[in-house]
Amino acid sequence: MNIDLTETTSSKINSALIKARRAAGSPAVGMVLTLVIVTDEGNHYDALKAASEASKEHPSRILVVIKRPGRSPRDRRTARLDAEVRVGGDTGTGETVLLRMHGELANHAQSVVLPLLLPDAPVVVWWPEVAPENPSEDLLGKLAARRITDAAAAEDPVAALALRADTYTPGDTDLAWTRITSWRSVLAAALDQKHAELVGAVVEGEAYNPSTELLALWLAERLGVPVERRVSDGPGITAVRLSTADGEICLDRPNGSLAELAMPGQPDRHVALQRRNTAELIAEELRRLDPDEAYAAAVKFGVKRLSEPQPAAAGAAPKPAPPKEKAAAK
Repeated sequence: MNIDLTETTSSKINSALIKARRAAGSPAVGMVLTLVIVTDEGNHYDALKAASEASKEHPSRILVVIKRPGRSPRDRRTARLDAEVRVGGDTGTGETVLLRMHGELANHAQSVVLPLLLPDAPVVVWWPEVAPENPSEDLLGKLAARRITDAAAAEDPVAALALRADTYTPGDTDLAWTRITSWRSVLAAALDQKHAELVGAVVEGEAYNPSTELLALWLAERLGVPVERRVSDGPGITAVRLSTADGEICLDRPNGSLAELAMPGQPDRHVALQRRNTAELIAEELRRLDPDEAYAAAVKFGVKRLSEPQPAAAGAAPKPAPPKEKAAAK
């Protein structure tokens, strides 16, 4: 059921939600959290589609904040709220409210969102595109237990990671980190099987890919060895090479789907490392609402501690880092 409201208020939106629930024959609320999406008119469709898919696993009230401050001085002086309430259908057991905030109201989104939050339920705020410099200090971010950004959407993804490190607050996370969950799992399992002294590592991936940088930071922080960043043609992360006293552990994914894991003294084997869509990434983030200490340690380690990106060479062993870089990596 869809209900369109023009020049409305938060109170009228709450009344419309109750009406839509009753009309759908399910007045009981069984949602586990409120997901607030802060986006613009041009990007809200894809973000809402991903959130709706994720809500099948995590029934949620989805509030889509679309700011339309206006271009002319007259438009910027106005303050109008239009809303669209959706219950049932593609929303499943959840609810969706699109909030279009015009003029001056766009600068006070928290005053509209606050009365619409589910009582006694956690709040997650997600910025699919442009995120504030400090999400935890943003007025909407202050309402949330979990704040999700995406450095891959930034004009300079590496600089965005540095900013995320400077402003990190428990509860912050980034989809660039979520994208490397499978890589971290496979590499951790490989190191558990092969107990040998590590002397260095190489991470290969396409340029301006923040997930590649975060994976390199995670390895450098956890292993205490110099990690070299090499640029490849992609897609995404293409290979990780760990140099040990017994030989090289190599996890190679040239096509963005199936990877090959090679370890000294063991037969090569294939590992599924499919690149996941945004809905799967959001669903993973909604499974845990506590602070992600591993992400905090990796992003705070600092991209400046990695050696300068070099073009990837097939089968090449990691080059020793300069003394200054090697000391920093430890």
